[in-house]
Amino acid sequence: MASLDREDPNYFGAGPAMLPTSVLQQAALDLINYDNLGLGVGEISHRSAPAIEVVDETKQLFKKLLEIPDTHEVFFLQGGGTTGFSSIPPNLVASFVKKHGKPGKCAYAITGSWSKKSYEEAVRLGFYCEVLTDSKKAYGKFGDIEPFEQWKKPTPGETAYVYYCDNETVNGVEFPFIPEYEGIEVVADLSSNILSRKMDISKFGLIMAGAQKNVGLAGITIYIIKKALLEQATDDELKALGVPLAPIATHYPTVVKNNSAYNTIPIFTVHILKLVLQNLIAKGGLEAQEQLNKRKASKLYAALDQYPKLYKQPVSKGVRSDMNVVFTIEGEGLEAEFLKLAKEKKLDGLKGHRSVGGMRASLYNAVTEHSVDLLVDFVNEFGKAHSN
Repeated sequence: MASLDREDPNYFGAGPAMLPTSVLQQAALDLINYDNLGLGVGEISHRSAPAIEVVDETKQLFKKLLEIPDTHEVFFLQGGGTTGFSSIPPNLVASFVKKHGKPGKCAYAITGSWSKKSYEEAVRLGFYCEVLTDSKKAYGKFGDIEPFEQWKKPTPGETAYVYYCDNETVNGVEFPFIPEYEGIEVVADLSSNILSRKMDISKFGLIMAGAQKNVGLAGITIYIIKKALLEQATDDELKALGVPLAPIATHYPTVVKNNSAYNTIPIFTVHILKLVLQNLIAKGGLEAQEQLNKRKASKLYAALDQYPKLYKQPVSKGVRSDMNVVFTIEGEGLEAEFLKLAKEKKLDGLKGHRSVGGMRASLYNAVTEHSVDLLVDFVNEFGKAHSN
C-alpha cells in the first residue's frame, strides 16, 4: 500500500534536488485538499483568493528570510535559469534606456558553464556584450576566479549591468565576494545557493534563482529586483533604438504589476516554496542554515584533502563551493567503483555533470549533516583502501 512515509534519502544530486520529507508530506496532502477547500492547491485558479494568498505569503517569507529592503520587489516566473538568461538583457537594457536615452552594454563575468551560457544567450539575442573576466582564458580551465581588481572595468553611464553567477554548480566554484560598482547595476544568478547563507540584498539590482536546486521544484524561478529597474522605456522607444523587446510573459514590469500571475503561474510549485521557507524558519533561519552548510562542506573537503593522490580537486581553495563539491578519482576504473560502492551504501546522485565528468556532491540545504557524515565515512574508507 502506498504511504507518505519514506526513509530519508542520502541524495547529493545537483538538481532537481531533494526536499525535506516533511515538506513533501504536507505538499502531498495539500495536493488533494488544500486548506479544506475540497480542491488541491494545484487545481485552484491562479487568480483566486487562496492562490493570491499563496503568492503573497511566499513573497513575504522571502523578504523575511533574506531581509529584503523596501527598495526591492519579489516576483516569480515560470522556467528556470535558462529563461532568466533570456529575460535579463531586454529588461535591464530597457531600464537603462529609460534612464539614459540610449542602449547600454551587458557586461559578464564568466567563471563557469552557467555564466558562459548566460553570456552566449545575451549575444545571441543581439545585445552588445563585453566580458569582464573569463576564468577559462585566465587559468586554462574553470576552477578559479580572477582577483576583482584584475577584471576589466565597465564604464558607468555606458553599462546597463554586470552579471555573474554566484555559485557555478558544474564547476564547483562559489564567489567569496560580491562584485560592486558605483552607478552600475549588479545582476546575480543565485540558483544553486539562494537561502544557503545571509546576503546583503541591497547590493544587487537583480537576483535570479531557479528553485529546483536549493528551495523547491523545477518550473519556477525567484526574482528579486530593485523597484527603480521596473521603470522601462516604451516598446516604441526601444524599437527605434534597435533594442530587442522582452516577450510579454517575461516582461518584468508586467509580471510585477500582475503579482506574478499575468499568465497561469504554477501555484502548487509556489506552494512548495512556501513550505520550504516555513521549514527553514522553523529550523532557525539563515544564520543556522549557513553554519550548518559550512560545517557540512568543511567535513567533506577535509576528508578529500586527506588523500590528495587519490582525490583530485580542480577548484582553488579560496573559491570552493559550499554547495557543490567536485572532484575526480585517480586510477583506472576507480570512479565507476566509487559510484557502485556508494550506491550500495545508499549514497546517490554523486556522478559529475556530463560535460566535466568526475564526482559531484551537492550539499544543498535539504541534505542533512547525517547524510554528509555517511559520505565522509565512505570517502575515508575508499581513500584508505586505494591509497599506497
